[in-house]
Amino acid sequence: MIIKNFLMLCIFFALNFVNQVDSRELSIQQLEERKKADLERAEKRKKRGKKTFSKEITLTTKITFVSMERKTPPVLSNLDPILTDEGFYGVKLAIEDNLTTGRFVGHDYKVSFHQISLNEKLSEEFEKLIDKGHKIFIVDLKEDEILSLKQLKNFDDILIFNVRSKSDSLRNEKCAKNIYHIPPSYSMLSDALTQYLVKKKWTKWFLVTGPDQNDRNYSNALKESAKKFNIKIKQEKVWDFTSDLRRTAGKEVPIFTKGSRYDVLVVADEKGEFGEYLAYRTWDPRPIAGSQGLKPNSWHRTHEQWGATQMQNRFRRESGRWMTEVDYHAWTAVRSIGEAVTRIQKNGVEDIIDYLSGSSFGLGAYKGVKVSYRSWNGQLRQPILLAAPRSMVSVSPQDGYIHPFSELDTLGKDKPESTCKF
Repeated sequence: MIIKNFLMLCIFFALNFVNQVDSRELSIQQLEERKKADLERAEKRKKRGKKTFSKEITLTTKITFVSMERKTPPVLSNLDPILTDEGFYGVKLAIEDNLTTGRFVGHDYKVSFHQISLNEKLSEEFEKLIDKGHKIFIVDLKEDEILSLKQLKNFDDILIFNVRSKSDSLRNEKCAKNIYHIPPSYSMLSDALTQYLVKKKWTKWFLVTGPDQNDRNYSNALKESAKKFNIKIKQEKVWDFTSDLRRTAGKEVPIFTKGSRYDVLVVADEKGEFGEYLAYRTWDPRPIAGSQGLKPNSWHRTHEQWGATQMQNRFRRESGRWMTEVDYHAWTAVRSIGEAVTRIQKNGVEDIIDYLSGSSFGLGAYKGVKVSYRSWNGQLRQPILLAAPRSMVSVSPQDGYIHPFSELDTLGKDKPESTCKF
């Protein structure tokens, strides 16, 4: 009897495991079914009529999303699509969320999208938008492009949310009072990763840096984090190979990584030109972290805690793809604006800046704690997700790291370390 019950229990768990695997494999099919159900509900809503405001509209907040057309880069992998709509669906979902409250308090939100083409000048097109009355901007731009906006004649009269650049200089010596930064800076990402590596006692690093400026920026942040947390960088190399690693990685990588004994190979390769080819090919069997392997992220497709599954499903039903970090940053920017307008009942640039930089602001952003902005440099303080390509591993700040104001300020440049001067 005992053996029979044991066998029945084994069969139950086996079937349950199969069902779980099937459910993960059929997730796209399930999402399609949900999308179909959403369309049916949309038709019913259409028949009922458009959602109306239960109170007269007293405030209309106009938000402008600006991006640059980019030249199509060389294909580094046939697995990852080149996205041209990053940020769009994040803004769209956030507007819906803002209106959920806005319809009851009489606050409307309008958004317009502007992509500046390759043959247009960013500063000139931005001036035109400002002249037309646009004042609140979400920008999907690089560091140098954001810096060029500071030369605009009416720059002090606008509010900008950066949703792409991780540059530390934008948060320090090149900061501006009216620029808020949603992406974690390189120093925040490197501190988040280093805290976990210290927890695992992987304190001897082999650091590999790519050839681009962003690679060097990330590498510099990793070096600062290593010094901050008493990490020893046993060896450091720059990756300067130009060959196609899909064919030569088995020969190049073992020779390249042969040398000092280390605990973990830490990589700074923002474009993903070589980092993916290091795994399983190093001279010594070691884990990989940084821009590949165990990676610090603001958002990740495997993130499911604190209601994130709801956001993931909403986004995929709307867009048909995974939510990227830029999508999440755009959503956070629009929700920050909505939260500020709802609380202060105003939508002036100075009013929003004062509220966002104050201690009263806090936004639920599917990360377990409310996120807020650092008053000294406009950086969004937030937990950092540490993830492998297909699984969540941990969340930083790690347990044991304390701070007099917020444990989130153990990541990146704290106020005494900041060189930002408004």
